[in-house]
Amino acid sequence: MEPMRRTLLGILAALTLLVATACTVTQKDPDYVPPAPLPALEQLRQAPLADAEKFAAGQDILSFATADRNVVCSLTSARGEHVNLPYEQNGYSDSANNKLAIVPVAHCELAAYPKPEAKDITDDCGGTGLGYLGGAALLTPDTATYGGCRSGVTQQEAEFGPKGTRNGPISQLQVLDDGQNLERNGLRCSAYDGGVACGNVSAGVAFFVSRDRYELISDAGQTASPTPSEAPKTP
Repeated sequence: MEPMRRTLLGILAALTLLVATACTVTQKDPDYVPPAPLPALEQLRQAPLADAEKFAAGQDILSFATADRNVVCSLTSARGEHVNLPYEQNGYSDSANNKLAIVPVAHCELAAYPKPEAKDITDDCGGTGLGYLGGAALLTPDTATYGGCRSGVTQQEAEFGPKGTRNGPISQLQVLDDGQNLERNGLRCSAYDGGVACGNVSAGVAFFVSRDRYELISDAGQTASPTPSEAPKTP
């Protein structure tokens, strides 16, 4: 009888513990402040590398989209101004450009984006001073730029802009999870802080782009060209 009594008491104690555990309520600390995002170069230096194979988008190209589909990027190559992108028409493979040196680059396009600051405009667009738009960023091993001369919309805007179709080559790309890195030929890109940072960590050159701000970083972060947070400026 005594062993049975001890067994019943043990079962009751276990049930009491289960009920108490099930009724535990976790409350958020109203005073908790999440840590600030890392600076772009530090994020690129520290974030774990993702498996590059699943982001292969052509010969020696890695392409990805952010989870909100606002940014698409490729770690690829350029010949002069011709960037080898799997989702944009380009002259990279034209025989006339074979004489140009091949340079590793990171290129990003945005569906919603801020306007370029006047100090970051690097082209007078054929002397017109018109048509220099935001929505694209380019990283070479030693420079980072935002915007460029173009007419019409990018493929990213065509698919995920205000009047986007939501289908096309970019919609088929893999999503790079927030906080992860991809690397190709010494250049890295990381999805974080609502956008994407790409940089050459060893040279201290990088950019960060998101729907409401961008930043150009050089001299190991000593020189930066940030824009204030503001509403998207998609044309």
